[in-house]
Amino acid sequence: MQAAVYRGVNDVRVETIPVPEIGPGELLVKIATCGICGTDLKKIHTGSHSVPRIFGHEMAGTIVRVGAGVAEFAVGDRVMVHHHIPCGQCYYCRKQTYAQCAVYKQVGATAGFEPSGGGFSEYIRVMDWIVANRGVVRIPDGIPFEQASFVEPLNTVLKGVKMLNLAADETVLVIGQGPIGIMHAALALRTGARVLTSDLYAERHAVAAGFGLSEPIDAANENVVERVKAATEGRGADAVILAVGGNALIRTAMDAVRPGGKVMLFAQTQHSEAVIDPAAVCMDEKLLLGSYSCSAPLLDEVTDLVFAGYRNGFDLTRLISHRFPLEQAVEAIQIASHPQPGSMKIMMEPAPGAGAQ
Repeated sequence: MQAAVYRGVNDVRVETIPVPEIGPGELLVKIATCGICGTDLKKIHTGSHSVPRIFGHEMAGTIVRVGAGVAEFAVGDRVMVHHHIPCGQCYYCRKQTYAQCAVYKQVGATAGFEPSGGGFSEYIRVMDWIVANRGVVRIPDGIPFEQASFVEPLNTVLKGVKMLNLAADETVLVIGQGPIGIMHAALALRTGARVLTSDLYAERHAVAAGFGLSEPIDAANENVVERVKAATEGRGADAVILAVGGNALIRTAMDAVRPGGKVMLFAQTQHSEAVIDPAAVCMDEKLLLGSYSCSAPLLDEVTDLVFAGYRNGFDLTRLISHRFPLEQAVEAIQIASHPQPGSMKIMMEPAPGAGAQ
């Protein structure tokens, strides 16, 4: 089979490798589509992981082989696959900090080499603890594979939005209107809160408008902090979600939030240093939060949002700007790594007709 293999910093090659073998309790899934996530790109560009590996975790496809002892799935089932599932019993799970669970940190899906998701390939092996603990989700009839591939990223977003505990009389600023930023803003809007969005590109605001986001701030030509304060009687936003990786924008987020408000860091997934005014946290009582990866208790709510939501207009495939066959994986990663006004979610689709139902 073909796979996009990570061989070193900024070095991904399309290679022919064996189809993975599966064992008892496991599944072999033929990938239909896989989104390129910002965390995939950071791993490729920073060399944070050993080589070789096959990344990709926002994936959906069809079961083509079932291991001994698997009763709840069958060949031909259309599924999306989570590459992480927590144990549900350790200290971190008891404290509902699932992304810090040692079992969660293990990757349970692979196309070969060190398990790393494997979605940038034709087939993946799904390991037994993922299968046994609700890490595989059956896709209902009529739901496209592409829509189903958003189950994992939407879970991460919903987790962050819920941490803010938004109320209907509050104002939220979402910085960044790429796919993740738009999903944050759309879910924040569903709480009844007022949502302001900022981005450098009018093209992204146009996509956001399709999700009901009607108060854009042109960050290329407007002062974001001044706009937010003008919209909130000078207070600032009750909550700010930073959906962009640049640490320089942490100061913007902190300046835009009101005293006693909350700033959520969502895209700061690489260790580094950032300048933060400690008095803003202490005297102004501004709360700085972080949210990373999925929350297991949200699995049912998220699948309902993605599947039932699709039938009711919450079509996340509208966030997709580019689709590439697997043999063009290098080009896909290049475009995803250098976002342009018209680029949003980039998909790799090894199987013909991946977007079909």
